[in-house]
Amino acid sequence: MNAPQAAPTRFTLTAPLTITPPPLKDGELWAGIVTTEKGLHHIILLPGDQDEATWKKQLAWAKKAGGDLPDRVELATLRRTLPDEFKPDWYWSNEQHAADSGCAWCQYFGYGHQSSYDVTNELRARAVRRVAI
Repeated sequence: MNAPQAAPTRFTLTAPLTITPPPLKDGELWAGIVTTEKGLHHIILLPGDQDEATWKKQLAWAKKAGGDLPDRVELATLRRTLPDEFKPDWYWSNEQHAADSGCAWCQYFGYGHQSSYDVTNELRARAVRRVAI
């Protein structure tokens, strides 16, 4: 039996909301704001589109690039806000499948489908950095 979940927090705006993106480094693109279990944060797409490699290799590449692979929510946001920055191909997320540690989640940037694949498959990657709000 699942424990009852707390009601979502509701926000009421009494004035127009102004969002100021954080400072960007050369080649970075601001993709928007997401809220996840990690909290509310800006998502910044780092330059560079990595050719196909296994999930672990792509995680290491993103870290070396100064960021991380996007999570599933961030991938969906990137597809919505910066679709032209991606090839119509599969891109790894940073999320391992909860029920199968041999799989990780990914996003197809052609038609938007998300799925999980064996971590030994070779997919593309983009790195992001997060700025807490």
